[in-house]
Amino acid sequence: MSHYDFVQNRECEFFPCHSGVAEEAFNCLFCYCPLYPLGEDCGGSFTYTPQGIKDCSGCCRPHVRGNYAAVMEQMDKVLALAKKP
Repeated sequence: MSHYDFVQNRECEFFPCHSGVAEEAFNCLFCYCPLYPLGEDCGGSFTYTPQGIKDCSGCCRPHVRGNYAAVMEQMDKVLALAKKP
């Protein structure tokens, strides 16, 4: 773990942008969840809109301070997807 595993942007007008995580523990590091491209294999809670778009607005998994390592463990899968033609 480094000092980059937890970031808070209290200047953001939406901070904290998800309910369900205590403000002092809310991690802004993954404002855009890096696991989004994994689709249903991301491990978070999400829904699909009627248009078929993945909606992660109800998911706190990447925003819980203690989940940093679990999110980073899946980055090899994300990078493999990025390399596919």
